[in-house]
Amino acid sequence: MGNLKGKIAIITGSSRGIGAEIAKDLAKNGATIVINYTSSKESADKIVKEIINNGYKAISIKADISQKKDVIRLFDETINHFGKVDILVNNAGVMHNTLIKNTTDDLFEKQININLKGVFYTLREASTKLADCGSIINLSSSVTRTIFPTYGIYSATKIAIEQMSKVFAKEVGYRGINVNCILPGPTSTELFLKGKSEELITQLANNNAFNRLGTPNDIAKIVTFLASDEAKWISAQNIGANGAMV
Repeated sequence: MGNLKGKIAIITGSSRGIGAEIAKDLAKNGATIVINYTSSKESADKIVKEIINNGYKAISIKADISQKKDVIRLFDETINHFGKVDILVNNAGVMHNTLIKNTTDDLFEKQININLKGVFYTLREASTKLADCGSIINLSSSVTRTIFPTYGIYSATKIAIEQMSKVFAKEVGYRGINVNCILPGPTSTELFLKGKSEELITQLANNNAFNRLGTPNDIAKIVTFLASDEAKWISAQNIGANGAMV
């Protein structure tokens, strides 16, 4: 695995779940971490403390990525504190499962604003503020490769991220920046498991070749690799991380 020592990483939505695990794994590989959160300062500070207690560097910055001014401030505060940004991981997102006919304007706009506009705003800032030879990893979802009722709006935002990422990779490649998407399948997080029956969880786990749910660490390790120098020749790719579910 590549040594990320000296690299500064922003991970959006990283106060818990997959984002928190990504932050911790990047830190273990030498990166200095910026934990981004919107509302849960306590959770963000807990991850920062854990990283620092393990001998690594981290701070937290509150910013709502659906707001342009917050994204600008997220980058500027990071650069003011550490001098640069080398790695951007777009992890923040929301999912509201409803049939399209039952989707309210509010639920539609919330997913568009966070899942899609949020990534757009961060990419636009990264186009001028990410360091040369940096790395961008955007989290999409394996539901872009399936046809599941109630996932219409969510999967639409995620597949838009995949296409935008591929185009952006060509736009910034001249600066040595690589851009990729990871498409996690069902992953064992508190948010994913909440409200699901044991029967449904087992069914979802049995949909892949390994008969288990993914773990946040499964995803984190892929992010860390894509952020390393060893992955520089990988760009504009949508990488499924779902145990052969799809």
